[in-house]
Amino acid sequence: MTEYSVDYQGVLEEIQDEVRPFFGKGKNADYIPALAIVPGNKFGMAIHTVEGEEFLIGDARDDFSIQSISKLFTLMQVLGFEGVDIWSRVGREPSGTAFNSLVQLEYEKGIPRNPFINAGAIVVTDILASRSADTSRRIGDFYRMLSGNLSNRVDETVALSEQEHGYRNAALANLMRSFDNIQSPIPDLLDVYFRQCALTTSCADLAKAALPLACGGYSPIAHKQILTVRDAKRINALLLTCGLYDAVGSFAYTVGLPAKSGVGGGIVAVLPDHFSVAVWSPELDSYGNSLVGSKALELFTTKTGLSIF
Repeated sequence: MTEYSVDYQGVLEEIQDEVRPFFGKGKNADYIPALAIVPGNKFGMAIHTVEGEEFLIGDARDDFSIQSISKLFTLMQVLGFEGVDIWSRVGREPSGTAFNSLVQLEYEKGIPRNPFINAGAIVVTDILASRSADTSRRIGDFYRMLSGNLSNRVDETVALSEQEHGYRNAALANLMRSFDNIQSPIPDLLDVYFRQCALTTSCADLAKAALPLACGGYSPIAHKQILTVRDAKRINALLLTCGLYDAVGSFAYTVGLPAKSGVGGGIVAVLPDHFSVAVWSPELDSYGNSLVGSKALELFTTKTGLSIF
């Protein structure tokens, strides 16, 4: 099947029917109480093509917590800074461990493996904080610019829930501080980090926000170049190798798209020069990725024949 013959809406409708047997086989992220109460049978999916076409199914316009997908957008911001050498402070390799692991970070002297595990994202947020007087607002404004939706906001209940149960993230930040890889005051830094993870979005908004990675760094929504072509390519490479934690190999094998997941149940993926696609379903697999969302994306690339491979 070629791209030009794909009935995207029809494919989405088929997927919505075919994923039904997978509901109830995962589990919401219960270590963040505000996420544990989201109905597990929610499902939405959105495609946005580089030509400007949009296709939606299910709960694609419902808001959910962006969580770790926010790491993608803070990385995009930091790579836009001139003269910042982010890669002296964070690596570019898959972790092979849990996204909030302390063991590897200790062994590697406070340098996180990549910017998409929690430790790496905290370093990226620290770099962003060094360039901004109001980092939380800057992160939110950047995402709203990319999504084109001014209603994307911080869910204060989720942010508070994360703060009250963020002991592991505090440990990561303090450990990195002991290796001089964190400069900001840790309470302030963690407040920004928890708030960026508590941004609300929808599949429709998320697909739009990720379009620069499908368009060589250009945002058709903001009508401006967000990244260089080189940086867009490099982020896509990192998404493929690091975007789904220690399940990246399985995801590349079954789906074949650069992608980023979050424990709110969202996944966003791109096919450069073609489209971005976002899916949301809150029940997670054992790796912390949306179980139904992963299956939906596998069905999508199988049915359409569209992937990077």
